[in-house]
Amino acid sequence: MENKILEKLLNTNLLPLAFLGDSVHTLFVREYCLKIANLKLDEYNRRASSLCKASSQAKALEGITPFLNENEENIVRRARNAKSKHHAKNASVSDYSHATAFEALIGYLYLSGDKKRLNEILEISLTSLENKN
Repeated sequence: MENKILEKLLNTNLLPLAFLGDSVHTLFVREYCLKIANLKLDEYNRRASSLCKASSQAKALEGITPFLNENEENIVRRARNAKSKHHAKNASVSDYSHATAFEALIGYLYLSGDKKRLNEILEISLTSLENKN
């Protein structure tokens, strides 16, 4: 494995992957929202926030799960079971742990350098969320 950061995180704690994955996911969602023509800035923000909150990320994980390979499933399982000292103010413990797993997977895919797979998973997640709303 060429990426020393990723290798280190995979052998220790996956929560920093969630830290990175949250940013990557947020950027992807904001770009997605900008494709919607002629919204006011607060409408972009509301739409992006609704797609990035823990409950939505938990639903996104549910939507992508059938498309994950064995390695990705392992990342999700380990991150979901990781012990975090923090919990979301406006989310259930279950949603928070599933959102953390989703974010860790996104962080993993980003650091792995497989941009095609990252975009594929992010597209599937947004499609599944839009279909549920």
